Amino acid sequence: MLQLVESGDISAKKKGIAVIHTLGLIGSKRLLFVGLGKKEQLTHDVLREAFGKAFQKMQSYHVPSATVYVDSFLFDDVQRDEIAELLGEAFALSLYSFDGYKQKGEKEKTLLENLTVVAEKNSVAVEEGLNIGYIYGRATNSARTLVNTPSNKLTATDLANYAKDLADKYGFEIEILEKEDMLELGMGAILAVNQGSENPPKLIVLKYKGKSEWKDIIGLVGKGITYDTGGYSLKSKTGMVGMSSDMGGAAAVLGAMEIIGELKPEQNVIAVIPSTDNMIGNKAFKPDDVITSLSGKTIEVTNTDAEGRLVLADAVTYAKQKGADYLIDVATLTGGVIVALGSDKTGAMTNDEELMEKVLEASIETGEMIWRLPITEKDKEKVRSSKVADLDNSPSREGHAIMGGAFIGEFAEDTPWVHLDIAGTSTNKSKHELGSSGATGVMTRTLALVVERF
Repeated sequence: MLQLVESGDISAKKKGIAVIHTLGLIGSKRLLFVGLGKKEQLTHDVLREAFGKAFQKMQSYHVPSATVYVDSFLFDDVQRDEIAELLGEAFALSLYSFDGYKQKGEKEKTLLENLTVVAEKNSVAVEEGLNIGYIYGRATNSARTLVNTPSNKLTATDLANYAKDLADKYGFEIEILEKEDMLELGMGAILAVNQGSENPPKLIVLKYKGKSEWKDIIGLVGKGITYDTGGYSLKSKTGMVGMSSDMGGAAAVLGAMEIIGELKPEQNVIAVIPSTDNMIGNKAFKPDDVITSLSGKTIEVTNTDAEGRLVLADAVTYAKQKGADYLIDVATLTGGVIVALGSDKTGAMTNDEELMEKVLEASIETGEMIWRLPITEKDKEKVRSSKVADLDNSPSREGHAIMGGAFIGEFAEDTPWVHLDIAGTSTNKSKHELGSSGATGVMTRTLALVVERF
């Protein structure tokens, strides 16, 4: 082996893949060697990505199955079940693809669908780790598929039906608020966004009871705008492309609920998803309108393209009314977060350090990078600066991502709350070690891990 490394036939460089053909001398046609780089720089993220790259290489050979020797990847105090969990996660994530609606060719390619893991000991723990990792990866792929689905095939009604299927499968309690329910309750914010649409809005509520009493409830709130034209603050023709992905927050929450349904942690969770599209028409809301939210707070609309924070305002309030003691909202909220942080970091804001720390710790473990942004008293003053209402939905282009978070914070109030802006991270322009281009399913795994470790 050392001779092969020294000769360059096998690379030890980080994520380097070497293929040795066995020429029929053993049962396997090929042996793949995965380089992990310098030991002191080896992390879970490096392992996960290296595994993903290896699985993609195996897929290119159109083989139906692969075998991995776990013990060859052990280092420091990392356990076999941890390696197995990363393997299961990478296996699901790296091989994901969304074929869309193209006509199929005559000859279907063989897909890599079976993974065998060999370990010298702790086989039960290894199998459990592999299963957990695969559940996390598979649920992230479910979120990816939701985001990749075009808006004419995924309306708010379709999203509600998807949630119903989840509830049936995992025994969640489910409540779907219709437009008439929203009118009766006074959900003026989501109703305003929906005014220009032919499709009715839905407020989707899933409850998972992991404790004997309904208390210490974690609220997951996901923005479910199935298409965003910007309304009368109309986006450009290029800015509108891809806006069917504006329900990435909702997809992440539903993906997290899939993991919760599979693993059944001892926590209480309520998921609230406000869903509609944001269209133009003779009934659409417009700049200068003043609307009244479910909380009773009035809002001056200065930008109809800042609609995500409006639907989240009513959803956050409803989650609190249903008993949420902690709130985490996830949304493709602002272009400003991309300007500030690029497309590889999720922006985060909070009113509670302890809850923020739990989210950050989970994100480090899942490899989903989060970077904190501040909300100052001056930011809050700007959001409250309207001369005709309690709040302005878009008071400034300066610190635009922060303005969005600060606005939602007005509805979280004193409830411990974290806001995650995934506008940059919800999609990826190119193929990578853990998936194809398109939707990433970002925050699915982080949300689920927060619940699991809470």
